[in-house]
Amino acid sequence: MSNRTVVYAAGVLLLTRDEPRKFLLMRHSDRWDLPKGHAEKGEHAYQTALREMEEETGISASEVQLDPGFRYRSTYEVTYRKQPGEVFEKRVTFFLGWIDRPVDIICTEHPESGWIQWHPPHQIQAQAIDPLLQAVAEYLEGSKTEG
Repeated sequence: MSNRTVVYAAGVLLLTRDEPRKFLLMRHSDRWDLPKGHAEKGEHAYQTALREMEEETGISASEVQLDPGFRYRSTYEVTYRKQPGEVFEKRVTFFLGWIDRPVDIICTEHPESGWIQWHPPHQIQAQAIDPLLQAVAEYLEGSKTEG
């Protein structure tokens, strides 16, 4: 990447413990994405991820257990409508969050959400989501062989 202004963000891939496993996606106007958002000053990535998850879904952080063995970082270029012509370097940290079962979502920032069946490989959004889902699939497969 170049000498662009860096924007930090974090999110959670919520995955159910109960079988069949499902994961949560939030619908934006033009794509599906995970609960995530920009970091506030002085916030650690996991704090940002849990705060954004609560704000966007209504799921309390106390209902979710972040997997200590998984963290995924993604860096890509973005533009924002409020700052046309300026390109930013976005650095996102994703955590794997375990939840017992799919719960009802209170959509506060997105038109809809959905619990999607976990059957990798997934093709949802090539730039940011698909590589994360692949990394989670590999992590879970590795966890099976170690246990």
